[in-house]
Amino acid sequence: MTTKKTEKKTEILLAGFGGQGIMLMGKLLAQAGLASRKNVTWMPSYGAEVRGGTAYSMTKISDKEIANPIITAPDILVAMNEPSLVKYEERLKPKGLLILNRSLIKSKPKRKDVSVVSIPMTEMASKLGSARSANMVAMGVLLKRSKLFPVRVVTGALHDMLGGKEDIFMLNKKAIEKGYEKA
Repeated sequence: MTTKKTEKKTEILLAGFGGQGIMLMGKLLAQAGLASRKNVTWMPSYGAEVRGGTAYSMTKISDKEIANPIITAPDILVAMNEPSLVKYEERLKPKGLLILNRSLIKSKPKRKDVSVVSIPMTEMASKLGSARSANMVAMGVLLKRSKLFPVRVVTGALHDMLGGKEDIFMLNKKAIEKGYEKA
């Protein structure tokens, strides 16, 4: 009897205001995927969004080759602000994971068929030293709830990406750990 190994594929949509580190989050997930010998795609959205509108990034991580980088129904949605929740909530797969930045999202999600984690990420990041690391708090939450990668794989990829900016790395590492702990 042969057992067929099922493909493990995770599709992640990250969304927020331009300047919240959405692109960095997507690229970091892709780098962690590569470090874990996975197939990855990362598709950032640049354009008018960077000037304060809703920016988004799509990352796919799979055991098999990925034919198309577009994500229509993500397994995981990270919404860093209210407009992102409103715009993308309906796209999330049933039984998907919805991660919300409660510091900037006051409304409740409409979906009842998804798992919701709502944490005051901007507030937590500010207490660590910089509100700009709210994206890394979100990364810690994502890692804990999805079990996609161990924290050390992501922090290793982040260290490589920051190329010697040790103070920024340490702040972001603390933010990832804090988000992981809070989730």
